[in-house]
Amino acid sequence: MSVAAFIANNKDRFLNELLDLLRIPSVSADPKFKNDVFAAAQFVKESLEKAGADIAEICETAGYPIVYGEKIIDPALPTVLVYGHYDVQPADPYELWDSPPFEPVIKNTPTHPEGAIFARGSADDKGQFYMHIKAFEAMMASGDLPCNVKFMIEGEEEVGSDNLDKFVLENKERLKADVILISDTHMISMQDPSITVGLRGMAYMEVEVTGSNRDLHSGTYGGAVANPINVLCKMIASMKDENEHITIPGFYEKVQELTAQQRQRLNEAPFDLEEYKGKLDIDDVHGEKGYTTIERVGIRPTLDVNGIWGGYTGEGAKTVLPSKAFAKISMRLVPDQDWHEIAQLFEAHFKAIAPKSVKVKVKAHHGGAPAVVSDSSIGYQAAEAAMEETFGKRPIPTREGGSIPIVALFQKELGSDPILFGFGLDTDALHSPNEHYGVKNYFIGIETIAAFFRHFRSLSGK
Repeated sequence: MSVAAFIANNKDRFLNELLDLLRIPSVSADPKFKNDVFAAAQFVKESLEKAGADIAEICETAGYPIVYGEKIIDPALPTVLVYGHYDVQPADPYELWDSPPFEPVIKNTPTHPEGAIFARGSADDKGQFYMHIKAFEAMMASGDLPCNVKFMIEGEEEVGSDNLDKFVLENKERLKADVILISDTHMISMQDPSITVGLRGMAYMEVEVTGSNRDLHSGTYGGAVANPINVLCKMIASMKDENEHITIPGFYEKVQELTAQQRQRLNEAPFDLEEYKGKLDIDDVHGEKGYTTIERVGIRPTLDVNGIWGGYTGEGAKTVLPSKAFAKISMRLVPDQDWHEIAQLFEAHFKAIAPKSVKVKVKAHHGGAPAVVSDSSIGYQAAEAAMEETFGKRPIPTREGGSIPIVALFQKELGSDPILFGFGLDTDALHSPNEHYGVKNYFIGIETIAAFFRHFRSLSGK
């Protein structure tokens, strides 16, 4: 049986297995889901074993485990390393989901007329990394695995991959490969397939502003004592000027500027501004002056408030002047910004602009380096050929606004450019309520990954 025939004959099972994986609430950010995260790791291990891996094991770390698997058919053949993550974002706020986030349902949508799987983790990243396991199974079952394959599926990507560096450094020989495949990005559309060649990095911060030593009556003390929420809002607002340019001293010092030719090529990707606004139900876009929307999300750094809280937020009224206010702030970074340096610049600036009426604390949660990968490598050529085969159209190289910190780590420590081989869409509501992943995307991903293996071996000349 051919690879394509095996996939076609096992579609229902492939889909149901993914639904079972999505039912596991493997939220790495919330300790109450600890047992579920470990359960997801076990699920991945067993899936690798059933698919035909010679080795499938759960590797303990200081946090959540990494699942490693491999099938070496011939050391002389090329080796493909697959990376993915089985942890997911918190599903909050639950009330904004149309269906329970860990009870996957398939519904037709205008973007996904063949159906989309609605569940937390469906697109990020369970649906995408599981494609690789199913492609591996199909190649094994058909007796047509052209390359050696290794898997490294972690459980802490959504909280910064704090223990991945150590694992990679201690297992460099074991992880040695000719190419690394990562499906944790998206395409322009099903009609315009694309391959991501650039990712932004990130520095994620939390700030605390304290005024008085306790909550105060806003009538007795209002107007005489600093309100930390008011102060925090003013401080945050001052971090951008009227052109949406970030005002932190030194922030842009190492930003890699693209040439006019590079910017022109980037903007050649299909993009309909009115459609973009319509999908988001907004009247206009917003961002740094002098750059297009594509450039703003692909090649320019950002500073955004991800959450802000303090005081009374319950039902009814409580006239309180709060003692504390908090915010979580992320900065997306571009080459050649270093997230450690940016975190330090942020902290120094935040403390410098604080008035004497309050005290401030700054905490750096996690971060990662930006990355640009080659679009001329054998791996990229194989991915390009595979997509052209299954989609019937040559993919477009794009830069994506998201962050995958391990890309720079792999480039540095494993000496290989990862291929960012994502099959999601930017409308799949990643990190939001009603996250979903197209059923067609899932299966065409499986087919394309199998095609990649064939093309990669051919182009490698082995």
